Amino acid sequence: MSADVVDGELARPGGLRGWLASNSSGHGWAVVERGFAVIRNQNWVIIVSGFFEPVLYLLAMGWGLGQLIGDVPGPGGKMIPYPAFIAPALLATSAMNGAIYDSTWNVFFKLKFGRIYEAMLNTSLGPLDVAFGEIFMALFRGGLYALGFTIVITILGLATSWWALAMIPVALLIALGFAALGMAITSYFTSFQQMDWINIALLPMFMLSSTLFPIAVFPQGVQWFIMALPLWHGVELMRQLSIGHFEASTWLHLGYFLVMSVAGIAFTTRRLRALFLR
Repeated sequence: MSADVVDGELARPGGLRGWLASNSSGHGWAVVERGFAVIRNQNWVIIVSGFFEPVLYLLAMGWGLGQLIGDVPGPGGKMIPYPAFIAPALLATSAMNGAIYDSTWNVFFKLKFGRIYEAMLNTSLGPLDVAFGEIFMALFRGGLYALGFTIVITILGLATSWWALAMIPVALLIALGFAALGMAITSYFTSFQQMDWINIALLPMFMLSSTLFPIAVFPQGVQWFIMALPLWHGVELMRQLSIGHFEASTWLHLGYFLVMSVAGIAFTTRRLRALFLR
């Protein structure tokens, strides 16, 4: 029976099953357990503080600026109050921020300075186990922010449909997509100066992705560029769920994040293998 050579090592044949066997020992939860231990002993204050950012944005922009704006067109052209317009967008942004910061800065330190992944991969853990554990922890942080913010907007009466409950699992999907992408990109960075590129990319994406004003205010060419951004798909999907309005684009938004998640996890696993299992 023949076998494939992957990065200088023999991998078991068998398509997907062979790829999983060559990249995972099935002990990815050990990475998760370590992550929760670090949160309990060191990082819980940082994680809790991140919850308040979207809430403050909602109060300042939704009720502050919202008093001057009034109603704006939402999904399907339905007019909705400005606070109800930006609340789902801030929920998507909250899930993105929680996941992306955990899968970039945290991962960068472990990768380049702590050498934690190198130590992990010297055990029975495989690159897929490490990727699973770190992405799960980023997913946990993004999901925690999403759950807390969903409770806030529900109390404030900004979710007008029972479909709004689906925003929580969808927020997890958004967090998963950004976590997988963030970890894959971080694997190429070599200095803290390069990490600043993340903020340079996130801030314009936040401002442009129909978070605070409708996409129609931009020229057509700019609109097409915005529609290619992942956050725009998350924002539009959250808005549709918040009022229970669905159309063909709903499946497009979901499919975007499914592809983004699968591709990101696969690419991150390949990068970790290339970096440490030579």
